Amino acid sequence: MQQVLPCDTFNNPDNGYIFEGGQCEFGVDVIVAPPLTNWEVLSFTEKYSDPKFSWTIKKISELKEDVTSRTFSMGGKKWVLKLYPKGDPTADGKWLSVFLYLADCDKPKADEKIFVQANMRVLGPLGSNHFKLQMETWYTEQTPAWGWSRFLSLAELGKVHLDKEDMLKVEIEFKVVSATKYSPII
Repeated sequence: MQQVLPCDTFNNPDNGYIFEGGQCEFGVDVIVAPPLTNWEVLSFTEKYSDPKFSWTIKKISELKEDVTSRTFSMGGKKWVLKLYPKGDPTADGKWLSVFLYLADCDKPKADEKIFVQANMRVLGPLGSNHFKLQMETWYTEQTPAWGWSRFLSLAELGKVHLDKEDMLKVEIEFKVVSATKYSPII
């Protein structure tokens, strides 16, 4: 905090600032910070020309194992959706499980984090009755995927979200994807 000392207080010898006939002494502490060895730039992309990826899975009720979408790009990264029609191993067979994975080519490095904010939806067959959950998460080297083991109950899925041909429509709409750049200083 900067302090200003009034001149008459400074010039009064009883206060100890002035001594031996008008002399004073000043000192400065200098701290030298170590040089930067690297830097990081974190930026967020929030506006996309086409922020949605839609995926249609045919004959969903007949599937026994997980299915993976085609690879798609968003926010400078490549992604895939993974869907477990009978739930992932932690979902007791009564839930639809949905996960967003970074594609193998874009998995984060050890010192990298990628933030994602998106809406995951199961679309109703008539253009209404959509089921939506929002995700806000950081992807790291240890967590290259994120999603829900219990996204939507299979009972609800069968009643409301499948069309007559047993097709399921899943959509993800990205709101924000971060990009982190690291560089050593030479």
